[in-house]
Amino acid sequence: METRKPRILIVDDEEDMLLLYKNILKKDFNMVAAKNGREAIKRTSEEAFDLIILDIIMPDVSGLEVLKNIKETDSTTDVIMVTASKEVKPAVESLKLGAFDYIIKPFEVDDLLSTIRKALERRSIIRENIYLKQALDERAGMGQLIGKSDKIRKIYDIIESGASSDSTILITGESGTGKEIVAETVHKKSRRNNMPYIIVNCAAIPENLLESEMFGHERGAFTGAMERHIGKFELANGGTIFMDEIGEMPMPMQAKLLRVVQEGSVERIGGEKSIPIDVRIIAATNIDIKKAVKEKKFREDLYYRLNVIPINLPPLRERMEDLPLFLSYFIDKYNKELNKNITNVTKEAMEALKNYSWPGNVRELENLVERVITLTNDDHIDIRHIPLDIINVNRSNKEEFSLEEGSFLKAVRNFEKKLLTKAMEASGGNQTAAAKMLGIHRTTLISKLEVYGIKS
Repeated sequence: METRKPRILIVDDEEDMLLLYKNILKKDFNMVAAKNGREAIKRTSEEAFDLIILDIIMPDVSGLEVLKNIKETDSTTDVIMVTASKEVKPAVESLKLGAFDYIIKPFEVDDLLSTIRKALERRSIIRENIYLKQALDERAGMGQLIGKSDKIRKIYDIIESGASSDSTILITGESGTGKEIVAETVHKKSRRNNMPYIIVNCAAIPENLLESEMFGHERGAFTGAMERHIGKFELANGGTIFMDEIGEMPMPMQAKLLRVVQEGSVERIGGEKSIPIDVRIIAATNIDIKKAVKEKKFREDLYYRLNVIPINLPPLRERMEDLPLFLSYFIDKYNKELNKNITNVTKEAMEALKNYSWPGNVRELENLVERVITLTNDDHIDIRHIPLDIINVNRSNKEEFSLEEGSFLKAVRNFEKKLLTKAMEASGGNQTAAAKMLGIHRTTLISKLEVYGIKS
């Protein structure tokens, strides 16, 4: 499908200048001409333009007056002012009134095109910001859940429908995909939003202290227990407890947690009675929890108790259409925090970021944006701001094929294995559905799964 050409309004009272602009811009842009200020004001009140190039000195209505009118009509429309070399003062005044930039007659064609490109890139970022704000408004309470891809929209729907219940939720996904944000969002959208929201990182608490942290202990329950300690579950009573890295929980603790889920009560270490609790449990893990169950590293009964509402967060590399939205969000965030004014990301830089696999996911992207904005004094993010390891990874990916002996068959087998794995993941392990997806017979699929050692 043909890409839409940006629509540019040229305002100049000289026929020769309008002809010059037409010759320069006709290939890459849709150019509309206005021969004076009054015509420009009329057109901008009736039509939308991606950019306006406006001469300052005109006989009826000056360029500065037209600029004021344009900004009152739509403050997001960028305007490039054109001035003669001796008219620098009005040009500076135009910047104060909101013009994007100015160029001086006679100008170099490359300078004009460069200024136009910068203005259009800035407008693209502004539009992404507007979309992002609208999306966040529409998803009130969704916090930093950002995206318009099909995968993230499905997660929005699960959160909307699941937040109103008290069912347990199990959030899975790689590190840095936003599991904590999803958990907090569910709590904020639930009927428990005015009650406690307690976070427990199961991997960060030493095994010998985990039971005490979760369920509490009585004074004298063990050496060093000088006073009663209230556990996380009691603190969360009436609200929500988020158990992050649940896959790292030791098996003995899993048994005790299962009893809490089943009975709705806890017992402090050294205590003599059960304490009723009303807590909604949200758990999260970055490990393959189904594999852990099969390998007897995670209790199957606890898994089914936690996995009533499953939410799987896709890695950033599988939702790259959301990358510009994340960039826009983080640029805006760190511009405010660091008092900077980054307005756009160049095409070269964006291409490098899109070609990277982001093993650290959204968290890695945010760290990169923060680092770049902290260290640069420029008003944009360029390819030279992108770390060499990201650029080198992109290059090595393009050079991954070698011509060693047997490389063709090896490449074919690798591709087939990846295809089979993806089909099984997409079908949730259903062999019939996976075979249909791949267009092969189920018995053929089973045979190939055995050959490659892929567990169904």
